Amino acid sequence: MNVKRLITPRLKALLRTYPAVALVGPRQAGKTTLARSLGKRYFDLEQEGERLKFDLEWHDLATSSSLVVLDEAQAYPETFPRLRGAIDAARRKNGRFLILGSVSPALMREVSESLAGRLALCELTPFLAVEIKRRSVDGMWLRGGFPDGGVLAPGHYPEWQTHYLRLLAERDLPQWGLPAKPQMISRLFKMLAASHSGLWNASDLARSLGLSYHTVNSYLDYLEGAYLVRRLMPYHGNLRKRLVKSPKIYWRDSGLLHALMGAPTAAELRDRPWVGASWEGFVIEQILGSLAARGIEADPSFFRTSDGHEIDLVLNLRGRRWAIEIKLSSVPGRADVERLSYAAGMIGADGAILVSRTPTTVSGPFATSTNLSGALRMLVAASA
Repeated sequence: MNVKRLITPRLKALLRTYPAVALVGPRQAGKTTLARSLGKRYFDLEQEGERLKFDLEWHDLATSSSLVVLDEAQAYPETFPRLRGAIDAARRKNGRFLILGSVSPALMREVSESLAGRLALCELTPFLAVEIKRRSVDGMWLRGGFPDGGVLAPGHYPEWQTHYLRLLAERDLPQWGLPAKPQMISRLFKMLAASHSGLWNASDLARSLGLSYHTVNSYLDYLEGAYLVRRLMPYHGNLRKRLVKSPKIYWRDSGLLHALMGAPTAAELRDRPWVGASWEGFVIEQILGSLAARGIEADPSFFRTSDGHEIDLVLNLRGRRWAIEIKLSSVPGRADVERLSYAAGMIGADGAILVSRTPTTVSGPFATSTNLSGALRMLVAASA
């Protein structure tokens, strides 16, 4: 299945503007497929033979006008000083190098030290629902967005996710510098899955793992840097009410979450007590991923007061504040809209959207009740 990635126009625009672009994101999200559709000169720098080929062809590559794609460049650190020299020798020439990598301390260190001011960062997520128009949203919610994890072949779920997480724990995260044994990383995965959409409490998690809360916080940094989890920060405003100050933690891919939590089918997912939290995280990731792919800054947060008023997602788009509440229900009621409107008024929101599984959109002067597709259309239009 040939899927047009939503990020492609933005990636092309960045290549027209910068000498080099780093396309980053989780392993197996489709970076290589997308990059090879843009540039034919491709080198996988994790492979010794490819490194030798790159070395032998370097003079030609450094002076070429063709786009050069360098996959897993952090595995060959000698690449970055070369790139800096080639870029500085022809500073006005853009679209020369496309660097691919799963974010790791090594990659980001090389980028910041060698290519600062010469390179733009661009994040590729696994497939988004808007990219797979002929597939059901529920199928993507269950299996997640990784191309090989069920989008292209539904039967691969959840076995693919289980192997993916095992490789991350046993190989990738330790190689990227996470100082923990695979068994500890796997336990952390499961505990974070059980805490999905909850407030981050490093001390509680640390006690369960037998670690210090400083260590657990550093581990979370690694998982966030690997695009496995999202840390959604709390809204801070000048309000009289006492606000929650801890961030909320979400697994970014719903398929990985469901594999960890043991939900192999849609029927079993619907029976789980945490199904609402799963749907909330899925919708948040679809919204933020779709906006980011279009290059739209959103400054996301959530709002919660100590006495129970809350908004799942607060966005700032072109100077306007949006309050978004997410419900699993297919028949949201008037009370849901009224609660959202009241909380939205507390933060001075310019508009409010109740996102549910309803098939219809009902708009008022301030609040709108709609589904995921309708919410995405509204937010993209508001960002134009």
